[in-house]
Amino acid sequence: MKIFFIYPSAESQLGFNYGVAHIASVLRNAGHKVVFWQLCEELAPLPAEKEFIARLTDEKPDILAFSIVTNQWAYTQTLARWAKNNFSFPTAAGGIHTLAGAGEILKTGLFDYVFRGECEEAFPEFVEKLARGENIEDVRNLAFIKNGEIKINPVRPLPDIEKLPQKDYESMDFQKMIDAKHGWVGLMASRGCPFSCTYCFNHVMVKSYRDDLKCSFSQLNYIRRFGVENVIDEIKYLLKNYSNINMFIFDDDLFTFDKQYVKEFCRAYKKISKIPFVVNAHVGFFDEESARELADANCKIVKFGVESGSPNVRDKILNRHMSNENIIRAINTVENFGMHSSVFLIIGFPHETEKDLYETIKLMSAAKPGRFRWTYFFPFPGTQAYQISLDGGYINFEKMEKLKNFTDRSCLEFSPEHDLLLKKIGCIMPWFVNAYSDLPAAKFYSGKIKEILTMDEDQWNKISKNLRHEDKKYSLEFSGKGMSHYAIKYNRFMGVISDYFLHDAQ
Repeated sequence: MKIFFIYPSAESQLGFNYGVAHIASVLRNAGHKVVFWQLCEELAPLPAEKEFIARLTDEKPDILAFSIVTNQWAYTQTLARWAKNNFSFPTAAGGIHTLAGAGEILKTGLFDYVFRGECEEAFPEFVEKLARGENIEDVRNLAFIKNGEIKINPVRPLPDIEKLPQKDYESMDFQKMIDAKHGWVGLMASRGCPFSCTYCFNHVMVKSYRDDLKCSFSQLNYIRRFGVENVIDEIKYLLKNYSNINMFIFDDDLFTFDKQYVKEFCRAYKKISKIPFVVNAHVGFFDEESARELADANCKIVKFGVESGSPNVRDKILNRHMSNENIIRAINTVENFGMHSSVFLIIGFPHETEKDLYETIKLMSAAKPGRFRWTYFFPFPGTQAYQISLDGGYINFEKMEKLKNFTDRSCLEFSPEHDLLLKKIGCIMPWFVNAYSDLPAAKFYSGKIKEILTMDEDQWNKISKNLRHEDKKYSLEFSGKGMSHYAIKYNRFMGVISDYFLHDAQ
């Protein structure tokens, strides 16, 4: 059979779909044909309906399968509707969005089948049965409608990732992706996370699997790792078969969870590559020993999920238990070993106050990470944070439906004053961090944010579109004077310390 995978990523960052890459490899090994199409402006302009239909006509798939994240659900419906109006082949949906929304997806009538969870075994089984004309109704992980009634089958145990074949890079047009991402190549050495943050899908995934399988967290075996040898072999393959790779970025939720694994990987990696790499860490699972091993293997960036500088928000809203002191300690450890620290931040949480917002800004000003990336909070359906937002009456569902990303605006609504403050910080957060810091340019930026904070909505709307251009102009001036500061760099929602990007340009 021929399976055509579509991965909508409209108005969003270009990213690699690890799940589909593994499923595609399993399918190809079983003799099926696979086509993959990622719809992202960073790769090519999004297709109009006529172009989309022409591509499907040319491919003639036996199954059209969409991999969906929640922010792409509205766009996915448009694409699926185009397909349903013109073709009779079956449509299937998988991806993060289906875990909590299988029933709602089926109710649209746009999808014949929905798959929940990790489906490297489930989807190929479904394809094989469909190819042989067999009944597919007992396939685990599958949801469908029968006689007008929604049927949602239980999931099967999580796959043993060590037994999965190497990802199907060929179907992904991987060289084009490498070039579009300027040589940054994503990898995953593990799956799963030990934490239960309220805003993340991990606790939804764990609950779904535990409920269906009637097992404990330890019996679920949620946290799984590819063996070091497996990861090293994949890196060797990429270096041999693709060009222009200049950075590996590990997208594991928590690469530093197992200190022994970190040590084994780093010692193996430096024997085969000098290309720098990036990892995700947690302030509670990061120390000098891990930092030393990573730095010695040419790790360039260590990223931490901090989300909020407010202990109150972290503890009561996010279920993230860490102290500001430990956050600063972890950032300093990264910098002390010659690496670059990166911090993830989110603004616009339910029940977040103005004081909480400024605690986030002030923490960045005090900690001085190499960079920080900020987004607006998005209430993913099924998560505890979604329920908190719903109970608080914060969600504007019309806005939520239209959002394709969570970097440009929020779908939560507070008071008009707080909404405007979120827009201002979300647009130009580096200025706020500069203003509260002891950096040389602090006084200048303090004056700029005082101007901004006095503006009403109309005044703000008139000047906001030009602020990123101004940020670039001011950054050039301060860089020329050797005055350290944060500026928007690399993308529109990242603040980077000038010490780094000036050195990086040399």
